[in-house]
Amino acid sequence: MNSSTPQMQQEAMADVVIGGMTRESFLLKSALAAGAVYGMGMVGPFVRSAFAAEAVDDLAILNFALTLEYLESDFYAKAVKLPGLSSKSRALAQLIGKHEDEHVAFLVSAIKGAGGTPVAKPTFTFPLKNEASFLMLAQTFEDTGVSAYNGAGPLIKDKGILAAAGTIVQVEGRHAAAIRLQHGETPAPNAFDAKLDMAQVLTAVKPFIKA
Repeated sequence: MNSSTPQMQQEAMADVVIGGMTRESFLLKSALAAGAVYGMGMVGPFVRSAFAAEAVDDLAILNFALTLEYLESDFYAKAVKLPGLSSKSRALAQLIGKHEDEHVAFLVSAIKGAGGTPVAKPTFTFPLKNEASFLMLAQTFEDTGVSAYNGAGPLIKDKGILAAAGTIVQVEGRHAAAIRLQHGETPAPNAFDAKLDMAQVLTAVKPFIKA
């Protein structure tokens, strides 16, 4: 005999798994898909709401970090082949690119180790034309990466994952400082760094994601 009330059944349905995804993951993926079609400006509030619901899932955070590391890794791989790049900037791109490759490998391993599936690498496009465009884009990506990890840190539940993220963000901060120095700017302009939520990060990097 089923003694559950309609209210109890409704509450149970709130946690239903849709096609292998939780309700929160389904809403998140739907919001991101809408953003790709209509622009993040129109669906930003819905994405923020969906990410808030999904915040308990460390795997979602790891996969988001992996997407950022994919972007940085791909950017530096293209940058080292850019004609006219100074020897110092090229060496910097090679070093930072190696670090980003290692971050990608680590995150893929961590996601698999936690029972998840790493997100597929997107196709990226960058307006790389010369030394100036390299430094401008590199500074944008490194600053965004640091702020993204700052924003994601408080949402991570697993202490091991949080500790690993802490070691990555420190290196990303050094990357940002090195790029700023090469750009002729102050390496550490502020006493405290900014943080970005996932929707804000997505808005920042979306122009560089081709598919």
